[in-house]
Amino acid sequence: MTWRPAFWLYAAGVVVVDQLTKQWALETLEPYVKHPVLGDLLSIQLVFNSGAAFSLGDETTWILTIVAALVTVGIIVYGRRAQRPWAVAVFGIALGGALGNLIDRIFRQPSFGEGHVVDMINYADQFVGNVADIAIVGAAVAIVAAGLFSKPILEPADGEAADDAAAGAGTDGADAGAEGEAADDAAAGPGTAGTDADTGTDADTDGAQRRG
Repeated sequence: MTWRPAFWLYAAGVVVVDQLTKQWALETLEPYVKHPVLGDLLSIQLVFNSGAAFSLGDETTWILTIVAALVTVGIIVYGRRAQRPWAVAVFGIALGGALGNLIDRIFRQPSFGEGHVVDMINYADQFVGNVADIAIVGAAVAIVAAGLFSKPILEPADGEAADDAAAGAGTDGADAGAEGEAADDAAAGPGTAGTDADTGTDADTDGAQRRG
């Protein structure tokens, strides 16, 4: 398990795109004014979200900031165990999304740790999100899909790897012992046969002498 540079590059890429689009929205759009892109299905609209998805928890922004920080740490910890290149990409993208919104909550208005997340993508008036949200949801879908198709995404933890190695060594030792016993039996077989043959020859000789 190593810290792969690609993991951080994916995360950095998402953060850069997320923050650039947010800055563009702040400088270009009037707050809460909709600009249709695909009729009523998709539009651009600058809003400020103090809560989580669907504006839940908008009175407890500081709690959401702590939760976002813990989620970010969790992604970093598990991202280190990503087993495949695509898994590295998934965790890197998820980390970038988490960091993108965490930056808003820490540094944007109205205060440190209680900043409002800048959203600008309106989905049929159901909810408004941003690039960071797309990264988080996309990564979550990829992880769920990997689980459904039994695709390994994480390497075993250090303790699990040690247990597996010990179990494998024990099995190999048992197999080697069994092979050694089989080899001993094979080596002893010809000797036993030779002794039996000598015993038969002696018996024949004794019989001949008695008859003579």
